[in-house]
Amino acid sequence: MKKTQLFAVAALFAATLLAAAPALAQLDLPRPSPKATVSQTVGLTDITITYCRPGVKGRVIWGGLVPYDQVWRTGANEATTITFSDEVTIEGTKLPAGTYGLFTIPGKDEWTVIFNKGAKQWGAYEYKQTEDVLRIKLTPHPDEFRELLTFWFPAVSTDSATVAICWEKLSVPITVKVDTTAKVLAAARKAVDDWRLPYRAATFCLDNNVNLDEARGWMDRSIAMKETMYNLAGKARFLALDGKKADAIALAKKAITVGKAADPKADTVMVDNLIKEWEKK
Repeated sequence: MKKTQLFAVAALFAATLLAAAPALAQLDLPRPSPKATVSQTVGLTDITITYCRPGVKGRVIWGGLVPYDQVWRTGANEATTITFSDEVTIEGTKLPAGTYGLFTIPGKDEWTVIFNKGAKQWGAYEYKQTEDVLRIKLTPHPDEFRELLTFWFPAVSTDSATVAICWEKLSVPITVKVDTTAKVLAAARKAVDDWRLPYRAATFCLDNNVNLDEARGWMDRSIAMKETMYNLAGKARFLALDGKKADAIALAKKAITVGKAADPKADTVMVDNLIKEWEKK
């Protein structure tokens, strides 16, 4: 083959590679450590964690793949992030609403968990301690084996949750508290023209045994706006709580009558059960 032909073939081959390059650059491949998002509503506050899930794959994790006493991204690929829709309290310290990089410093007997302003970064290569918003010390616990790094919420209530970092045979629980009661009470105090709002606020207080004196006034306000099966039954619950069972039963029966008058198909099972409970005592 002549030199000119060789040059032509080489040029054609190079052009073919260049043409294929953009297509190769756009090729999506699965990550060895897949991305995941877990969310939980705690009371009225949303908590969302976004992270990548490395696997054990037969490796030594603690003190091996994840060195002790060094800042870790708490996952793989991009740094793990955690978002709070409202101000929260982490292990007794307040943390403003927002999105944070969730870094950790694993140790044999103690971990440091870090909430950092640098939420958007790859790994922990650009981590800056000066951007830490909160650091807490926690004790790791033995746990069942998990092949993939896992964040989950093993305990959730109206005002708190446990966020657990679990991998290999280790778990690190973080206690998060939210002020659900304060948010509900603030909203209830603004309610002026809808029977549902003071009723719902009063019921929340009844169910959680908080702010009962003010809640009684909210239930009365709801009834003054409009008598319904729901708020009359709620008032009956307050009467029963005060030891006035006969009055509670009478008002609950009125609640059923009001409910049936508004809707002959109204579901009165809840109120019927209250009456049966009070009649036993």
